[in-house]
Amino acid sequence: MTIRTTFLLIFLACTGLNLTALYFQYFMDMHPCPLCITQRVFVFAVGLFALLAAIHNPAQLGRRIYCALGVIAALIGGGVSLRHVWIQNLPEDLVPACGPGLSYMFENFPLQQAFNLLLQGDGNCADVSWMFLGLSMPAWVALCFAGLIVVNVWQMLRKG
Repeated sequence: MTIRTTFLLIFLACTGLNLTALYFQYFMDMHPCPLCITQRVFVFAVGLFALLAAIHNPAQLGRRIYCALGVIAALIGGGVSLRHVWIQNLPEDLVPACGPGLSYMFENFPLQQAFNLLLQGDGNCADVSWMFLGLSMPAWVALCFAGLIVVNVWQMLRKG
């Protein structure tokens, strides 16, 4: 498999993840919490870096830069996913209170404070509305981020 093909597969995987999230939102009526939206942004970022790399098809140094950017985005997204899993597993009395909506935060708070509130999560983030094989959606997203990290590191280190 060529390097360009692998980048395209990373992009397609990320596109599939975000399309799946949209399916859950619009067809299964599962509205995303702030941490869910943040995870989507980082899945999109990993996919965007892969698409740019596939289009650009750079030499080895450029490929490593694109892969490093993909790994960084996946690490941050994975961290958000793990925080989400942690919030979902808190005892009920320790779950953060439900906060304002996403649009309200960005309209009424300075950008830094809005991002801090976003990453803290809220009571909506503690709801587990879907599980598969005993894992909640954020746990599956964390596993997907781990896979994206592995593929990007492999892509970074391979010859070609």
